[in-house]
Amino acid sequence: MPEADGVAPPQALLEVAVDVARAASELVRRERAGGVGDVGSKSTETDLVTAADRAVERLIVDRLRALRPGDSVLGEESGTHGDSTAPTTGVRWIVDPIDGTVNYVYGLPQYAVSIAAEVHGVATVGVVRNAATGEEWTAVRGGGAWRDGRRLRGSAANVLEYALVATGFAYDPVRRAHQAGVVAELLPRVRDIRRFGAASLDLCFAAEGRVDAYYEQGLNPWDHAAGGLIAVEAGLLVTGLRGRPPGPEMVLAAPGGLYLALHDRLAACNADQ
Repeated sequence: MPEADGVAPPQALLEVAVDVARAASELVRRERAGGVGDVGSKSTETDLVTAADRAVERLIVDRLRALRPGDSVLGEESGTHGDSTAPTTGVRWIVDPIDGTVNYVYGLPQYAVSIAAEVHGVATVGVVRNAATGEEWTAVRGGGAWRDGRRLRGSAANVLEYALVATGFAYDPVRRAHQAGVVAELLPRVRDIRRFGAASLDLCFAAEGRVDAYYEQGLNPWDHAAGGLIAVEAGLLVTGLRGRPPGPEMVLAAPGGLYLALHDRLAACNADQ
């Protein structure tokens, strides 16, 4: 598909993202069926990385660079490929080869391939595919969020006390202790808390209304770039706290009926500190 004025058509980027995510997901499935090997750690002893993480990221990067050689790629495991400051096309891909590596190692069916495309710094395309189940969520900025041909609208919940809220925890023990304190403050004020172990899937579950809202501190761009766009396109507000954008301090995704109550409760807990 031709590009006008150097800008990639979003639908063309989505087609690339979906094709690559499906190929990557199939590799994840084959690697898992063959047994988990070469398990190491990264930031802490509990932050796992496997040979499959590295192999899947290599596949994704190689295919993206072959299909769109002027783009740059940011991968969780291997960093930046191409010119990250000024890719010739204006497109940067943000890749998490296996979001939920601990789940992958333990055989829990929540681990996903996550691929997003930014155009001139704006998240424009996202795909998240649960490699364990084959479920796939997609979004194009301005075009809605979708799963299996069904447009997603998020939760209609508007009372925090009845909300099912997903979250996640960092691997650093000090940050974990703080996050545990936030959960202790929040738990009596919501229906319940869920922790699935993959931020991209948490955001997609919120987009679909499987949970009413989601928050987490300590995420990297590859954790929330695709899932965050999917949540936005499903009608959720996706922000940080106190007027900040989503980022390492906090990613909060909630429908309008819950957003202020959950935001204010998290801010009162200093959840982003």
